[in-house]
Amino acid sequence: MPNEKSAGAIIYLKEDGSNIYLILYRKAHDKYKELWDFPRGLVENEKENETALREIHEETGITDAKILSGFKETYTIFFRNETGMVRKEIVLFLAETKTKLVTLSDEHDDYKWSNHEEALKLLTHKNSKDALKKAEKHINGLLTNFL
Repeated sequence: MPNEKSAGAIIYLKEDGSNIYLILYRKAHDKYKELWDFPRGLVENEKENETALREIHEETGITDAKILSGFKETYTIFFRNETGMVRKEIVLFLAETKTKLVTLSDEHDDYKWSNHEEALKLLTHKNSKDALKKAEKHINGLLTNFL
């Protein structure tokens, strides 16, 4: 069974004292189903965190994203393509930005900055929702440590 590795990030910014998260939307087409998810893509001869930053830039135009230390969520999915079953490991980091303006690539059709509750409702996959819950706890834990 072929293996793939994908890396990306849960991107957030602070707005009026709250965390808002960037969720990307892709319409259903060809072999893809409709999807709300975080920016990510295949690791290409680079470190996972470098892939995440590259994908953030390619898919959103955001160039100031900073990956926060201490958060890395990894999970595995299986899917079928033209050649058969594929095992894909997905690594998500947590990245903070100050840039709200998004310039989408042609891979996505829309985006939304959402609070935690709305983002949980929008996200398509349970793994992404679980990662977002952990990211929110991580961010809130960082804030508590500074108080």
